[in-house]
Amino acid sequence: MYFSNGFSTEDDSRGGHDQICCLIDNNERCTRQAGNASYSKRIQKTVQQRKLKLIRDDSVSHIYICDTHKNMIQSVRSKRKRKDSEDDRGSPEAEEDVPDIDFFQMPVNTLRRYKRHYKIPTRQGLNKAQLADAVAKHFKNIPVVEKEALTFFIYMAKNYKSRLDQKYIDTVPC
Repeated sequence: MYFSNGFSTEDDSRGGHDQICCLIDNNERCTRQAGNASYSKRIQKTVQQRKLKLIRDDSVSHIYICDTHKNMIQSVRSKRKRKDSEDDRGSPEAEEDVPDIDFFQMPVNTLRRYKRHYKIPTRQGLNKAQLADAVAKHFKNIPVVEKEALTFFIYMAKNYKSRLDQKYIDTVPC
């Protein structure tokens, strides 16, 4: 089974139970017991990009790695961060992974409502492209404290049902 993080955790007959890690770390063969994580092509690409000194030992028939190397690789993988996040370390790499929202695909009315809600100062008579640019610039600069946002979201999800949930409950026959 493959998870979205690129590591395989399938527990089958070939699992890393009796095997040692398949990696060579800084020119020394790792001697730790291999876990269930595998050294997939995606993980190899991450290792290459981050310039880690890890290579696979070609004399080994499996691709399982130890938990130490799995954690090392996971720790260097970049995660999405906002500018004012508590976890932000000020690295330039964090900006690269922020997904872009195509505000040009949104209707003009939506862009105007966003502008009005956040009181974005712009001149009057902007066309759709200019309005989308102003909204996108504002959106990217909104400070978000991730822990607070997640806590509030979970609280609201647990305690208040949305209108969509209510419609679904009303239409389901009992």
